[in-house]
Amino acid sequence: MGVIMTDFDNATPESNPRDAEYLSRLQDYYADWKSIPSYASLCEVFGIASKSWVKAILDRLEKAGYLERTPDGMWIPTKQFFARPLAESSVPAGMPVMVAATQGEHFVIDEMLIDTPSKTTLIPVKGDSMIDAGIHDGDIAVVEKRMNANIGDIVVAIVDNEFTLKTLDKERGQFVLRPANQAYPVIRPQGSLEIFGVLVGLIRKYRR
Repeated sequence: MGVIMTDFDNATPESNPRDAEYLSRLQDYYADWKSIPSYASLCEVFGIASKSWVKAILDRLEKAGYLERTPDGMWIPTKQFFARPLAESSVPAGMPVMVAATQGEHFVIDEMLIDTPSKTTLIPVKGDSMIDAGIHDGDIAVVEKRMNANIGDIVVAIVDNEFTLKTLDKERGQFVLRPANQAYPVIRPQGSLEIFGVLVGLIRKYRR
């Protein structure tokens, strides 16, 4: 897995400008295997020959806030380990503009999508009844579980004992569920309507 370096680029154990690269390699490894491997395996991951250098790297990543140790001495990632770069400039969907900056702060995706983890669930979307709201078949709906919702909220509701994802609306004083696709009818509950939760985010993977 790459060239084994013996001089470690003449760096010292206390500081190394390649730590960002080592962190990236470790993040990629963790994405595949969901674990921090042994020092011997990390020699290959990092492309170095010395286990002592591996420990020095992990110690620096711990000091930087990316790793921590369990009481039994196992290395585990912190929340900061999963932070991703956030560009300072937005990407326009219209005409292209000059690039001003490509990288800004780092943040954890959960922090943008999830306010209350204990009340949040991920639900796969099936069907195209909300396609005009930008919700596609196969998307993952990020839903905050709560019984109350406002008119206009996209909700997961239980209607006559069936789950559905629709926009909450009112007709003549009665709650209805409105699709975002003209091929589907407005749902007017014949019996019960219970709000399971409110859509707070959406996850879509384009490359599978």
